Amino acid sequence: MSQAYYLWLRLSRLLLVLVGLSVIIFVVARLIPGDPARIALGPLATPQQVAELQQKMGLDKSIAVQYFDYISNVFDGDMGQSTITDQPVLSDITRALPATLELVLVAVFFTAAIGMPLGIFAAYRPNGWFDQVSRVVSLVGVVTPSFLLALILQLLASLGWLDLPVTERLSSSMNFSADFSGLLLLDSVLQGRFDVFLNALQHILLPAIALSAAGIGQVMRITRSSMIEFSHRDHVETLRACGVSKPVVNFKYLLRLSASAPLTILGLEFASLIGNAFVVEMVFSWPGVASYGVRSILHKDFNAVIGVVLVSGVFFIAANLLIDFIIGVVDPRVKHKGA
Repeated sequence: MSQAYYLWLRLSRLLLVLVGLSVIIFVVARLIPGDPARIALGPLATPQQVAELQQKMGLDKSIAVQYFDYISNVFDGDMGQSTITDQPVLSDITRALPATLELVLVAVFFTAAIGMPLGIFAAYRPNGWFDQVSRVVSLVGVVTPSFLLALILQLLASLGWLDLPVTERLSSSMNFSADFSGLLLLDSVLQGRFDVFLNALQHILLPAIALSAAGIGQVMRITRSSMIEFSHRDHVETLRACGVSKPVVNFKYLLRLSASAPLTILGLEFASLIGNAFVVEMVFSWPGVASYGVRSILHKDFNAVIGVVLVSGVFFIAANLLIDFIIGVVDPRVKHKGA
């Protein structure tokens, strides 16, 4: 099976997931108690004003007609109007998304850069002292809720034990606008503003650590398990019997065989954190799309809620396709199994 056909097969399946997601979230949003028109106008609005807004929003139609009207508008780039900001939902998400995307990318980088090496070195000597310690650390990371770790880190910073900022993306004294990509770390480097880069890096460290702790534990454990499992395969034993050194076997051959599982976890971690970073964003006052989604839920801003969920679904599909492509390159056997 060619790489292009394999990716097309995966894309078609994931698009069905996105369609199903859009149907479910739209129906659930419409069935939640509360009239969006009444909420938007406030308690002093007259029944006539509410009825007029309901008609304008299409709420007087059946759910099926509302869904097809909404999807048609989405394909035209219109996700409706937010009742909170009175702005197009797509514009709100476009403004908030770079902050969440930057936070999630840094968190996933920490997950890969810390979790995979820990798993590799733990598998190098199974049941050794490093393996025992790393397993305890990974277990603590997995079972500790991100919001609890975020609060602990914020408390430590407030007490002066960590000399790092605890709110926002950038200090108010910094005069900088990330106009190219919206990612402060990237745009500051492109513009040669390394003072802004260091300031943005200091602001993102604590929320990224809180967000990546569970992923580090998962990636570490799955990398360790995969490497130990593949280390007993016949072709690996043959390499050892032929006199190939243990470091070469582990880091050149065994790591490639074991890469599929941790890469899959990293892809799922990236996709899930886009929508699940809301607790950390709320704790650190991070102006991202996840916290925007929480505010939308609390105010029953249904267009915004649906928009945030659909955008999260798109990122889920994109992350899965990227990971499928990388895994197909690292281990070509996978695309033949997926036929």
